[in-house]
Amino acid sequence: MQGIWITERIRDAEQRLLAVTPEGALMYRAAFGLAVHAAEMLKEHAGRVAGRRVALLVGAGNNGGDALWAGAFLRRRGVGVTALLLAADRAHPAGLAALRRAGGRVLPAEDGASVLEQADLVIDGIVGISASGPLRPGAANLLEHISAPVLAVDLPSGVDPDTGTVDGPAITAARTVTFGARKPVHVLNPARCGDVDLVDIGLSGELGEPDLLRLDTADAAGAWPVPGPEDDKYTQGVVGIAAGSAAFPGAAVLAAGAAVRATSGMVRYAGPAADVVRDHWPEVVATGSVFDAGRVQAWVVGPGIGTGREGREVLEHALAQGVPVCADADAITIIANSPEVLDAREPGTPLLLTPHAGEFERLTGRPPGSDRVSAARAAAARFDAVLLLKGHCTVVADAGGRVLVNPARGSWPATAGSGDVLSGMTGALLAARLDPWLAGGVAAYVHSLAAERAARGVPVPASGILDAIPEAVRTIRALGQG
Repeated sequence: MQGIWITERIRDAEQRLLAVTPEGALMYRAAFGLAVHAAEMLKEHAGRVAGRRVALLVGAGNNGGDALWAGAFLRRRGVGVTALLLAADRAHPAGLAALRRAGGRVLPAEDGASVLEQADLVIDGIVGISASGPLRPGAANLLEHISAPVLAVDLPSGVDPDTGTVDGPAITAARTVTFGARKPVHVLNPARCGDVDLVDIGLSGELGEPDLLRLDTADAAGAWPVPGPEDDKYTQGVVGIAAGSAAFPGAAVLAAGAAVRATSGMVRYAGPAADVVRDHWPEVVATGSVFDAGRVQAWVVGPGIGTGREGREVLEHALAQGVPVCADADAITIIANSPEVLDAREPGTPLLLTPHAGEFERLTGRPPGSDRVSAARAAAARFDAVLLLKGHCTVVADAGGRVLVNPARGSWPATAGSGDVLSGMTGALLAARLDPWLAGGVAAYVHSLAAERAARGVPVPASGILDAIPEAVRTIRALGQG
């Protein structure tokens, strides 16, 4: 898994490393890596390196110093480099001197409009990880003059480093080069960061355990259940689906179908949409009530069951069975309206809650806010559950404080029924006895990949995501084994 550290811990680690490193060595290493990536971008977007023009947006502090030193390295490769100083009296002295020695130009930022308009690449070194809030007016006024791709130093200026939020003018980067360790902004707001490249400056020994984790393809492939020669339909996991209604059977069809597509050993459906589910999925064992559904290794409860007495009885029955429960949609609203329903849960029974932002607010009494990671952690601890907070970046937190994050590959999954598909997949993984925290993360990962495969750049309904699950699973297994 890919580790991610909050900025306070990264700053502390940097200070420890600086204390045992010759002065300037870390910045030199970081800036050289930055220059290498800048040269790659020039080749990609402008065809060559020598003779191209790079504009540096330079603020006070070390990020500005990194940009200045990188500019000096680029000058030695024949690049025309102009530094636009936003705080001339506080620009990094050694970096500024290095750029001037290499033949780079230095101008006040207010004189930089034409430089930005003619640049082939812009390097954003305005602020670093100690900054917060939007760009100040002097920097914000420059944004309208930028037409070239932007390479951000550590993070796009104006984006909060720990939450990824944007409260005003901010840089949007095509690529971000970060140093030593990835920060939360890189996964919580990938649309602003672009591709993120990590330059090793020797920080790993000082960091300790990460604050957040991000699954990669190998993790998802390794966790995905694969039947062995001795397995049968029961040992692979039987998942129960309590979803939908006679009037609105779609949630039942999608959730049950997702469990089938996710290769659960057996899927049992229990509810008033049994006939419709059988028509769509003849392999599903369907019955009209959870009370005669038979044994399962996990339950998915909630999509389309309603929030009245019958829905509550269904949820209470599932919670009382002593198996993991994925509670989604109407089940979350039932818990929000009647928290005592959780008294039916056997002690120690895993519970996975999958709210979107509106359901989260109903469940906890407040919206997730800008710090979605902290909000998810607090809710997971409050309900002694795994909480999967849906959104542009899915956050999966458990009651012990572990957090997985999964940035979306696009906005195509934001469609009616998409959550029902995710719940069905999650239930299949729970029935296969995955750690509920990992089950939520892997389901979100494969769901996002299936949506990308199904969409191919155009809108796609939830049923399209459902159909693309096998392709997504084949993809992670092939890449994971490669």
